[in-house]
Amino acid sequence: MMAHDHEARGYDDKKADYLKRLRRIEGQARGLQRMVEEDQYCIDILTQVSAMTKALQSVSLGLLDDHLSHCVVDAARAGGAESDAKIREASDAIARLVRS
Repeated sequence: MMAHDHEARGYDDKKADYLKRLRRIEGQARGLQRMVEEDQYCIDILTQVSAMTKALQSVSLGLLDDHLSHCVVDAARAGGAESDAKIREASDAIARLVRS
C-alpha cells in the first residue's frame, strides 16, 4: 500500500458513507463464514458472495471516481511530473479493478 501525504482526500466528504458501506460488507463476510460453517446450500452462498462482490465494486468505483475528480484533476491542473504520476496511478488502479 502506498502512503501519500495529502491534507485532503477526494473521499473526505463521503467518508462516513464509505465506512458505513464497508461495515455492511464486513457483516456480509461474517455471514458468509457462518453459512459455510453451517453447511448452507452452495447456490445460496454464491448468491451472497455475488452480493458482497457487487458491494465492494460499488465502493471501489466510488473511490475511483473521487480520486479522479479530486486528486487527478488537482495534479493535472498543477502539471508536470505529479500530473503524469497521478494519471499513471489512476490507470493502474483502473486496470486492477477491471481484472478483479
